[in-house]
Amino acid sequence: MRIGIYARVSTKDQSCELQVRDLRAYCTARGFDLVREYVDVGQSGAKDSRPELNKLMDDARKRQFDAIVVWRFDRFARSTKHLLSALEEFRSLGIQFISYQENIDTTTPLGAALFTIISAVAQLERDLIRERVTAGIRNARANGKKLGRPKSGVDRERILELKAQGQSLRQIAATLGVGYGTVRARLLISHKS
Repeated sequence: MRIGIYARVSTKDQSCELQVRDLRAYCTARGFDLVREYVDVGQSGAKDSRPELNKLMDDARKRQFDAIVVWRFDRFARSTKHLLSALEEFRSLGIQFISYQENIDTTTPLGAALFTIISAVAQLERDLIRERVTAGIRNARANGKKLGRPKSGVDRERILELKAQGQSLRQIAATLGVGYGTVRARLLISHKS
């Protein structure tokens, strides 16, 4: 199995040596083919973008390895949401995920089951958020709140005047600083009256 390993420390005066040494030894003991090491030094786990993590994700999408091994979850992901998102992407790419310290290995039946549970929790979280948003919108509407973009106060007579001057609908829209659809809708309304 082709393996990529990922290690990270938060400050420049720290070292990834312990993490990398443990991960290399783990790969050797399991008979894995270590194809690439991704090491971010001086990169906070709270950062959305880390150079080596970005390369790892890009290489994962190119199927450069079959599994990724990390020292701990917190060395890899900035949050539970980030971890779940990355695990879901790995799953969709057919890439296994192994966390050395937590002893989570999606190549084993127990690890695969745990991954399924983690995915289910992530889906539950997404569903709960969607329910809260929908309930909030219903409540806002029930309280008379107008949602969406405000109606444009474009004068139909002005549109007809510009049209009579020979301007196209797109030119009229540009002149009035509104969208083409707004001009067209106002013309249709004025045509029906």
